[in-house]
Amino acid sequence: MDVKKSFERNGETMEEFKTMRRFKQEISKEECIQVLREAPRGVMAFHGENDYPYAIPLNQFYDEEDGKLYFHGAKEGLKLDLLAKNNKVCFTIMDSGFKKEGEWPWYIRSVLCLGRVEVVEDQEKVIEQCRKLAEKFYPTKESIEKEIEKAGARVNMLCMTIDRMTGKLVKES
Repeated sequence: MDVKKSFERNGETMEEFKTMRRFKQEISKEECIQVLREAPRGVMAFHGENDYPYAIPLNQFYDEEDGKLYFHGAKEGLKLDLLAKNNKVCFTIMDSGFKKEGEWPWYIRSVLCLGRVEVVEDQEKVIEQCRKLAEKFYPTKESIEKEIEKAGARVNMLCMTIDRMTGKLVKES
C-alpha cells in the first residue's frame, strides 16, 4: 500500500509524491538539470477550462542560481487567466536523444517538473531573464539587445518554483 506522507515547505503543508515505478530508468538531478538547460522547449500543462487540461509548448531557461525555470510570453491570454485561478503546473521536456554504438534504438532523457508559476513583476529581472533565455536561441549578443530594445517592454516573464523534479532514460524499442 502506498502511504502518502506530508512535509512542510515554506510554511505550507505539502503531500509527498509517489516514487517512480521503474526506478532503474531514473536519472540524477544533475542529468535532469542538464536536460532543462540544453533542450530548447518543453510542454507546460495547466488546469484548463471546463475540467480539460491545457498544455502548450514553451521555451524555457533554467537558472542555476535560484533553481527556477523561466518562460517568456505575452502579458495577457488564456495561460495567464488559468494561472490566476490555479498556479500549479506540470512542465515536461525531453532531449533529442542518442544512440549507443552498434545499437538501433534511441535513448531519450525526459524530465517532469511539478511546481508553481508566478509572474515576475520586477521589470529589471524580466529583462535579465530574457537575456539569459535568448542566449539559447539568438546568434549574437547584439541581436539579443536589438530584440529587447524592440519588444522588451511587452514581454511577460513567468517563474516556476519546482516542487518536484524527476527524470528518466527511456530506450525506444
